[in-house]
Amino acid sequence: MRAYLLLLLLLVEFLPANAQKREFSDQYRIDRRVQLDTRREGDSLRIYLRFPNGNAVRQGQPLRISAWPTYDARRPLWTDTVRHFARRIRLDGAAARVDFCLPISRLTSGTVLSMACAPAAEAATGDAAWLPLTTPLLSRPYLLTDTLGTPLMRRSVRAGEVFYVDRYGQDLPVLVRRYAAPFVPSLPPHANPARQSSAPPTLSVSDSLAFAAGLPVMLSEAGLYTVRLAGEKGLMGVLVTDEDYPDLTTADELIQPLVYLTTSVERKKLYDAPNPKRAVDQFWLNAAAGQQAIARQAIRTYYGRAKAANQLFVAHKAGWMTDRGMLYIALGPPDAVYRTAQEERWVYHGIDNGASSTYTFRWKPSTFAPEHYELVRQPEYERLWYAAVEQWRKATTTALGR
Repeated sequence: MRAYLLLLLLLVEFLPANAQKREFSDQYRIDRRVQLDTRREGDSLRIYLRFPNGNAVRQGQPLRISAWPTYDARRPLWTDTVRHFARRIRLDGAAARVDFCLPISRLTSGTVLSMACAPAAEAATGDAAWLPLTTPLLSRPYLLTDTLGTPLMRRSVRAGEVFYVDRYGQDLPVLVRRYAAPFVPSLPPHANPARQSSAPPTLSVSDSLAFAAGLPVMLSEAGLYTVRLAGEKGLMGVLVTDEDYPDLTTADELIQPLVYLTTSVERKKLYDAPNPKRAVDQFWLNAAAGQQAIARQAIRTYYGRAKAANQLFVAHKAGWMTDRGMLYIALGPPDAVYRTAQEERWVYHGIDNGASSTYTFRWKPSTFAPEHYELVRQPEYERLWYAAVEQWRKATTTALGR
């Protein structure tokens, strides 16, 4: 009997703090995602957060922080709250910004932070802000800001956009390199990865620029860049996009994402048309069997998803070109997302004759894209992919969700 009680006590001790698996799909809802950035400041790490709903942070709840061994851990390494939180809130339109510092001594590379304004029981759910800690992040003493000093909270800037590389402490000259990098859209989820033309292991430098310490930076040509401060080793990858990014407005920008729905012959006809934009409209009108209202809704949905993908998944190329962006456009936001240290699993309910379908993405970070993931392609995805493409080509996928 005593042995039985001892075993029972041990089981209780090691039961998960929350038996429900943590789910992260809200990270891919633009209206709910918390943006963040960081900067090393002496023996502290300053964290910047932007909450899309400013009212949510002004309801009297503290900003709760927890450190976790991994995304799927059940018990935190430690928890804390931000002091004088209400005083730190700065409104940004309908959004709200907050920044605070944590001692570097409390932060370990390989762990993950969660941050949320919520009751204690809800503060570590998948809709919190989650920050994976890496050695480069913990040591980087600068971040990108606009001309007013507000953090951009993105690794992309528009061609011609003026920004600063804002360093903690003494300003240093900014050294910029532009690379000759091919921007190739992702292959379908069932394709053989060997078909994808891979970039060379070392990209060649096509241009070098230098900007004086403390002065603004402006890059006029779209492309892939690195930013480095003189005398420091760390690099930051920056994608310079077209001026309208994340929107798609030109004829070329509207035709390019159709790679997921069309053949090369069909796209060539669109490019070669006397009025390519009108040809794109006609493509969607034909898909909708001449029904203008349905065609307009299909256009709004498809390019709305492409814009959201550009915001959510921008990496070493536009977000719509990435593996996650491709799936987001074709199938919509995932119904559920589960994370571990090395992968994400996206779950779509009811798309396979009422059953769920799961897609696995493996974390593949680089200097240019520290949060980049690649899809694990499987032949069995082919039927589901072509069913989704067929829906688009008949303009029957007309909701912003699925």
